[in-house]
Amino acid sequence: MDDRDKEKETFSHRILIVDDEEVIRATLCQIMNHAGYQCSNAASAKEALQFLDHEKVDVVITDIRMPGMNGFALTETIKQKHHADVIIITGYGGQFSYEEAMEKGASDFALKPVRPKELIARLRRVLRERALLAERRRMEEQLRELTVTDDLTRLHNSRHFFKMLQDEIDRARRYHSPLSLLLMDVDGFKRFNDAYGHLEGDKVLSKLGEVIRDCLRTNDSGYRYGGDEFTVILPVTRGQEAKKVAERIREQFEAVAFTPAEGIHVDATISVGIAEYQPDEGLTEFAKRADEAMYNAKRQGGGQTVLA
Repeated sequence: MDDRDKEKETFSHRILIVDDEEVIRATLCQIMNHAGYQCSNAASAKEALQFLDHEKVDVVITDIRMPGMNGFALTETIKQKHHADVIIITGYGGQFSYEEAMEKGASDFALKPVRPKELIARLRRVLRERALLAERRRMEEQLRELTVTDDLTRLHNSRHFFKMLQDEIDRARRYHSPLSLLLMDVDGFKRFNDAYGHLEGDKVLSKLGEVIRDCLRTNDSGYRYGGDEFTVILPVTRGQEAKKVAERIREQFEAVAFTPAEGIHVDATISVGIAEYQPDEGLTEFAKRADEAMYNAKRQGGGQTVLA
């Protein structure tokens, strides 16, 4: 990282100074600005919290003794309601301790008068740890996503499907709201695989996953159930409305022309079974009705939707 990149990264961080003494606020802001940080200031905890309600801040540097809410109470409130780290500074080292500051949620603790170089060093350490924590959380989220996502279709996998379906059944029972389920299968997929190979078959499945994602509404969720079977959970949706969603998926997928070999064009179709949740029905019975409806669609020639 060159000097310009470092300056840009530093300037992207915003610091809030909280102290009831104007001279100290001005001095600390001058130190922050000289080091390349954006700096704002507040004369009280109340003013600081009002600022945090409307502005993003990375680190709050606060005194302890202030009129009204003190720095410890401010720190606890910030940790509960905002995504900022806190460095506590005080001139009363004999009355307050590092351990007490950490218990309140502070990331660091320093005694006044704090030297500019020391304060900037402490701030940089807090910002580094903040960045590492953010990166760790991002990686954990990616890992969680990988455990519930099918690599080929980028839909959720069957393991996640059963958990989410049970959650939606519980919600439907609690709020007496409708719930529908789609189960779909690519017609003649084994013959297609045997004729053109698994790589071409994967292209068909990947495309169906893409179509499903494109057709889902905000609260809907799609899953690769296994092999060439896919399922979609439709919360707060009646059976007839679910059939419209199923038809939209079917028509959009069947409009795609596949070219598994030079000069060969294949139109793939899907059969879709639809079930609306019935009161006191278990997960297995609910999914089974959607599955039976799908096989009815296949028995009727495929390329259609059937409502259980």
